[in-house]
Parts: sequence; structure tokens; C-alpha cells
Amino acid sequence: MDLYLPIANLSVNALVIIGLGGLVGLLSGMFGVGGGFLTTPLLIFYGIPPTVAAASAASQVTGASVSGVVTHMARGTVDFRMGGVLI
Repeated sequence: MDLYLPIANLSVNALVIIGLGGLVGLLSGMFGVGGGFLTTPLLIFYGIPPTVAAASAASQVTGASVSGVVTHMARGTVDFRMGGVLI
């Protein structure tokens, strides 16, 4: 099942990409680290251009960050003052 990536001008096997994502998720969960540093090298190793791999990892980090903020807002544990300092 091929998936065409128009920006990279490349076709990839969707099942391999899903498998790589599952592997990164498993390793990230086991070691308690973010998956961005694993995702980029694996995508480059698979043959995706480095610029596309880095952009993919950045969008993954953005999604995870937004999800974390929404969860913490629901629990009332967001420190907005610290967020302002970091921005």
C-alpha cells in the first residue's frame, strides 16, 4: 500500500511508516523520552529527505505539545506564568 508524498516527490509504503511510528512510540514509552529524536533518523534511514523528515518530526512535537496543554488545562495544572517566561 503505497502512499505518495508530493512535497518529497516520493512514494513510501504506508505500513512501514506505521510500523516505524509504532516502534518509536514503544521506545519513547519505555524510556520516557520524546520521539522526535528517534523519528527523524529513522525516516532519513528509510529514504525520506532530511528536510521532510525534520518537518515531520516538528509537526509531531507540535501535536504532542498541544495535546499535553489541553490535558493539563482540563486538570487545572497549567502554569501560565512559566509558559509566558518560556515564550
